Amino acid sequence: MESSQVAIIGSGLIGCSWAMVFAAGGFKVKLYDVSHQQLTSALENIRKQMKEMEKSGFLKGTLSVEQQLALISVCTDLKAAVEGATFIQVNPPYFVPLVEIVPHPETDPSTTETTYALMKKIGQSPVKLNREIEGFVLNRLQYAVISEAWRLVGEGVISPTDLDLVMSDGLGMRYAFIGPLETMHLNAEGISNYCERYREGMRLVLNTFGPVPEFSGEIVQKINQAMSEKIPVVPKGLDARRKWRDDCLTGLAKLKKQMISD
Repeated sequence: MESSQVAIIGSGLIGCSWAMVFAAGGFKVKLYDVSHQQLTSALENIRKQMKEMEKSGFLKGTLSVEQQLALISVCTDLKAAVEGATFIQVNPPYFVPLVEIVPHPETDPSTTETTYALMKKIGQSPVKLNREIEGFVLNRLQYAVISEAWRLVGEGVISPTDLDLVMSDGLGMRYAFIGPLETMHLNAEGISNYCERYREGMRLVLNTFGPVPEFSGEIVQKINQAMSEKIPVVPKGLDARRKWRDDCLTGLAKLKKQMISD
């Protein structure tokens, strides 16, 4: 599989990140897009990111930056891009390694297994869904959190900035390492014991949840004002905060890698 070729369709942020992940795994990568200018910019961005990763000690794989870059070529011809490819990735990436593998009813099970093995090989964290579902698993969990967050702010229970703090300094602390089901398992003497203890309390609270929010009107304005005061909606302010976020993800990824190796 080391000599296999991978085609990446789309050279945006996600496409570039995929190209870096596969190159780190020693795969030849053809990065496709419709514009030569976009591809040139993508390669420059990839080189810059790889150099930064090398400097910070977080470059994936055993190959040097130059060796990884040598594995990436670009192409504006879709037919040529996919020709000879053993895997085609259409536009998670470098610091968020989750990959949801979703089989179609007609997908050969061997394809799912091959994809799973490939993702493991290049250092990602693949999960297998047993069937297609609207929104994937990650988005459904995220939307559930967003929905209740929206209701709590809309009903005046808590401010937008304090709501985010509940997640970042509360739930998010444990969820960076373990999921909700393992959290339940560890917070009692196993899942069965947790349900025996807390099922009535959980059901009591869950029954107070309101309908799905409209995500419009006065609540949008209220949350937008709070977020804009914290992070002004201008390129400079947003880009600075995004860089801080990515630096945090880099540090977290390092910590998780270290803890797993220990």
